[in-house]
Amino acid sequence: MKINTTLDSLAKPFSALAPWFLRLSLGIAFFIHGYGKFPLPPEKMVGWFGSIGIPAPELVSSMVAIGEVSAGVGIIVGGLLGPSLGHLITRLSGGAVVIIMVGAFSIAHADWFITAKLFTSEQLFLIAIGFYFAIKGND
Repeated sequence: MKINTTLDSLAKPFSALAPWFLRLSLGIAFFIHGYGKFPLPPEKMVGWFGSIGIPAPELVSSMVAIGEVSAGVGIIVGGLLGPSLGHLITRLSGGAVVIIMVGAFSIAHADWFITAKLFTSEQLFLIAIGFYFAIKGND
C-alpha cells in the first residue's frame, strides 16, 4: 500500500533510534526506582519486608535497590559499548529487570493476578521491555 511505503520512508531515518526509546525509558525508570531507595538499607522497605516475613530484610532490600540501579545503568551503558560486551551487559541487565519485576509482582503486587490490575499497570511494560532486552540484547 502507498501509505506503508510513505510511513516506511518517514520512519527509516529514525529506525536506529527506536531501541533507544525503550532502552532509555527502562534504564531511567529502573535507576530512579533504585536510587530512591538509597541510603542503604532502605528503612521503609526493611520494615515492610520484616513485617511480611522476608528473611534478612536489610540485605534483601539493599540488594533490590542495588539491583534496580545496576540494571538501569546496565541497560543504558550496554547500548553504548562494543557489540560483544555491550550485548552481554544488555542481556544480563534485561534479565535482572525480569527477575526484580517477578519478585515485585510476587511480593508487593500478588493481588494483581487476581484482580487483573496487572494489565492496567505501567509495571507490565517494565517487565515486557526487560524481557525484550534479555532476549534480544543489542540485536
